[in-house]
Amino acid sequence: VQLQAFGGGLVQAGGSLRVSCAASGRTSRNINMGWFRQAPEKERSLIAAIRFDGGSTYYTDSVKDRYTISRDNAKNTVTLQMNNLKPEDTAVYYCAAGPKSRFYYLARSYDWWGQGTQVTVSS
Repeated sequence: VQLQAFGGGLVQAGGSLRVSCAASGRTSRNINMGWFRQAPEKERSLIAAIRFDGGSTYYTDSVKDRYTISRDNAKNTVTLQMNNLKPEDTAVYYCAAGPKSRFYYLARSYDWWGQGTQVTVSS
């Protein structure tokens, strides 16, 4: 599976950004998809995920109620809409995918990675 991320950028606190990811090489209906982020000197962590059929989603507590993950299996894309952004959301964001047989809400379930995209939130 090849993943290519789009979007990100610089925004002021309280603003919104969207990052998207296009998958190729395997039908998206057969893969769970997620977004990770890594801030400087911190470990990469799973922040949002969506099951292969779009029927269930996961959010880490720090982004719950602010971020929304969605997918379009017809276009093989996944999107993360980020609202009410905070300076602590600043990080490199990574799109990831994993086999649908695994638990989509677990970080260790992801095998394929896109390139990171920078999200910077200024105070």
